[in-house]
Amino acid sequence: MQKYTSQLVSTSIRVADSIMDCVGNTPLVRLRSLFPDSGVSLYAKLELMNPGGSMKDRPARYIIEQGLCDGTINQHTHLIESTSGNLGIGLAIAAKRYGLKFTCVVDPKITKTNLRILTYLGANIDMVQEPDEQGGYLQTRIRRVRELVQTIPNAYWINQYANPLNWQAHYHGAGSEIVKQIDGPIDYLVCAVSTTGSILGISRRVREAFPQVKVVAVDAVGSVIFGTPSLPRELPGIGASRVPELFSPDEIDQVIHVDDRESVTGCLALLEREGILAGGSSGSIVAALGKLLPTLSPSTRVVTVFPDRGERYLDSVYNEEWVQKLLRLQVSI
Repeated sequence: MQKYTSQLVSTSIRVADSIMDCVGNTPLVRLRSLFPDSGVSLYAKLELMNPGGSMKDRPARYIIEQGLCDGTINQHTHLIESTSGNLGIGLAIAAKRYGLKFTCVVDPKITKTNLRILTYLGANIDMVQEPDEQGGYLQTRIRRVRELVQTIPNAYWINQYANPLNWQAHYHGAGSEIVKQIDGPIDYLVCAVSTTGSILGISRRVREAFPQVKVVAVDAVGSVIFGTPSLPRELPGIGASRVPELFSPDEIDQVIHVDDRESVTGCLALLEREGILAGGSSGSIVAALGKLLPTLSPSTRVVTVFPDRGERYLDSVYNEEWVQKLLRLQVSI
C-alpha cells in the first residue's frame, strides 16, 4: 500500500488586492495515471484554476490593463467582444473590477451555464441567430461586433483573433510560469487551438528556454485553421471557422485533429483516472495525447495545458442525453 505523508502548506500567503491579482500562478501537475504504460513524463498546466475558470482570464486582464496604462481604454470605454464563453467571463470580471461597460456577442451554442454567469457578472448579451456560410456562427458574430463598434460610443473591440496582446498575455503568463515550474527539459508542448494566441504565446516563451521543443497543436475536426474542410462542430472553445490573423503556422511542428466524440471520451478519462473535471478542449487534448504518446520514446517529457474547468459542461460533455444526441448527429453527417 502506498504511504502518504501530510505536510503543512507554507508561509508567505499574501492578501490579494482584488480578484485580478488572483489570475495566474496556476499549478503544473504530473499526470501519473492518465497514460501509465507510456513511460512518458506528462505534465499539465491547470489553467482551469484561474478565478474565472479558464486560461482566458489572462488575456482579459492583460489587454484591459495594458489599455488602461496606454490610454486606449478609459472609464468611458465600452468593451465589445465575440466569444463562446470563457473570454467573455474573464472580460466581464475585469470590466466589473475596473468599472467598464462590456457587451458580449454570443451564439446559440454557448452553454446555459456560461450564459448565466455572464449575465450575473453584468455583461450585456448580444446573441446572433443566423449561422454563417460555413454552418457555424463565428463569422456572424464578427459581423455583429463590427456593427456594434460603429454604433456604440467609445467602443473598443478586444479582437482576440488579431490582437497581439492576446499571445503576449500567455507569453508573460503561462509560458513564463511553465519555464519556472518545470524541473527539467521539455521535449513536447501540446496545446489546443482556437485563436492560436495561447499556443503561440506559451510556445514562444518555452522555446526560448528549450529550443529543441516540438509544438503540437490540437485542433477540432471541422476547424479550418490548418486548411482542413469546414464541418459542423458542437463543442465550443476549440477550433475556428476562420483562420486567425495571429496564426503563424511555421511555429507549429505537428497538428492532431480530434472530433467531438473523442473529446467527450477524453474528458471522461481525465476525470476517471486523474480526478480532474475539465472542459471539452481538455478532453480534446487527452484524446490527442492518446494518439501522440505511443509514437514517443519512454524518456520523453511532455507538457500540456488544460484550458478550462468542467462544471460549465455539465449540460453538454457530462450530460448523457447531450452526448447521445451528439453521436446521432455525427452518424447522420
